[in-house]
Amino acid sequence: MCGFTGFVGEVENREAILENMMNTIIHRGPDSEGKYIDDNAALGFRRLSIIDLSSVGDQPLYNEDRSKVLVFNGEIYNYQELRQELIDAGHIFVSNTDSETILHGFEQWGEKLLQRLRGMYAFAIWDVREKKLFAARDMFGIKPLYYAHMNGTLLFGSEIKSFIEHPKFNKVFNEAALGNYLSFQFVPTNETFFKDVFCLQPGHFFTYENEEIQFTRYFEPHFTGSCKKSFEETVDAVEAVMRDSVNMHKISDVEVASYLSSGVDSSYLTYLGQVDRTFTVGFDEGKYSEIQDAKEFAASINMKNDAKVITPEEYWNRLSDIQYYMDEPVADPAAIALFFLSEEASKKVKVVLSGEGSDELFGGYNIYCEPMEHTSFNRIPLFLRRILGKFAEYCLPRGMKGRGFLIRHGKTLEERYFANATNIFTEREANKLLKKGCRPEIQKITKPLYEKVKGKDPVTKMQYVDLHLWLVHDILMKGDKMGMANSLEVRVPFLDKKVMELAETLPLDYKVRAPKTKVALRAAADRVIRSKTAEKKKLGFPIPIRVWLREDRYYKKVRKMFTSKDAHKFFNTKLLVKMLDDHKFGKKRNEKTDNSRKIWTVYIFLVWYERFFGQEKPAHPAMNARYTGN
Repeated sequence: MCGFTGFVGEVENREAILENMMNTIIHRGPDSEGKYIDDNAALGFRRLSIIDLSSVGDQPLYNEDRSKVLVFNGEIYNYQELRQELIDAGHIFVSNTDSETILHGFEQWGEKLLQRLRGMYAFAIWDVREKKLFAARDMFGIKPLYYAHMNGTLLFGSEIKSFIEHPKFNKVFNEAALGNYLSFQFVPTNETFFKDVFCLQPGHFFTYENEEIQFTRYFEPHFTGSCKKSFEETVDAVEAVMRDSVNMHKISDVEVASYLSSGVDSSYLTYLGQVDRTFTVGFDEGKYSEIQDAKEFAASINMKNDAKVITPEEYWNRLSDIQYYMDEPVADPAAIALFFLSEEASKKVKVVLSGEGSDELFGGYNIYCEPMEHTSFNRIPLFLRRILGKFAEYCLPRGMKGRGFLIRHGKTLEERYFANATNIFTEREANKLLKKGCRPEIQKITKPLYEKVKGKDPVTKMQYVDLHLWLVHDILMKGDKMGMANSLEVRVPFLDKKVMELAETLPLDYKVRAPKTKVALRAAADRVIRSKTAEKKKLGFPIPIRVWLREDRYYKKVRKMFTSKDAHKFFNTKLLVKMLDDHKFGKKRNEKTDNSRKIWTVYIFLVWYERFFGQEKPAHPAMNARYTGN
């Protein structure tokens, strides 16, 4: 697990520039560094040693005649079988790394290599003779890859912040992304908050030659629901593929541990992995802590559990540094908790297993039950439900029981569902709050996705949307960035090629039977772990943001930010303050309004904006005095 950065194009002081770019991502690979520089391209690499700990595995790596150069971030779990096939074909290996398999595999099979890889990856290969760059990202988007083409130069790398060190980079805020961010709590497209900087979408590769970029999609999920096996046979298949995936994800020359919550996903992985250590974090506010349940589960399978209670003070004090590591704001409060979880784990190990992707593949989110519930109400003609929904939205007080139900059921699935995190701000709310022309365009983003799954059942449609939006731009974004902030490799066995092949075939009844989710997966887990854990309802990562925002010290901190110069640039600050006051003090008749997610979404954006655009260059936490920005 590592990080890379580089550029193609002419510039003076190439080596010094590349070194500065590499220093911004030193947290991704503190063990060693490497550089390749010629008159056309420069590739820089930071290494976190996991497989083949010797220096022979350092990158950049070269093929036999040094005509191709590789930088790679990730793990290839089937590299040993591919390696043998390549050796039989005549390729000469100088290391035992999975990285070198990619390089020789590309020589042998070209872009078809991507169909053979089983793992998580982002990589770039520079062809010295052809002066051509090939770059690819894994099928799920587990590992990040950004690029920017400006001023005759292509910049590429694991994190956007490295681009800022290049003199050809124009650091300009992309205001057009703000509207969608307010509704999604993340940027839901290949755009970023930096103008003309993009993320390569999952399952894609690009080539760059003669200052032209060409993109190709090499993988697209197809949920067929074609499985004809009995339920018990399907559960057998789920158990077999998960055991195989976990075994593959444990390939390492260093210890592999596991994150552990109180839910089925991490608990099942922990059991299958038979790891020695598990790690948990929580808060000291009762229902906002899974520590006790996690400790009880770990004890039930005779495993160690290291738990940390996150204090409100450290959570709030680290926000600016965490936004630095994130590159872009993601207003999921769990992202910050994940930073502390990664920090604790990194004190003892370099690699952990984590449960991301289970819900998108096996049908795990509680909201997936909704289309199969209240079927009698849904028989009411849509035009009548629309009238009821509009009445509820505009006439009923926020927080009134049943209001949200009427609003949601007054719309089609395609109109109301666009990510597992229900819309933070509606388009109408965002338009009122924003000063400038950066309005959200939810339907424009989701419509092409729904077109791909037209005719499928509602749960499959929701899975498909979440797989392309929520998973990529929230779940995996924070998983990679928070792990790498602490030089920790996070492996996700649910997001495996073979697991995906099975999950695509599951019929609706094996995924969701309202109110039960992940039916087949839970049945597999129930065979080997306690039923209390296997059957536990999806909880998410509980964070006491709602409670904290009603405390004076945090209310004042947020209010100061909401009335700042930066806030005035983008928002109607009177509405911001009203939203905050309504949350803390309530409206008429002492009614408390829960605006916590809306407040948090705006606040995190402002913290991020101050860190990246409030100064010429954002300070790296490891190399500079602590910058709090609050």
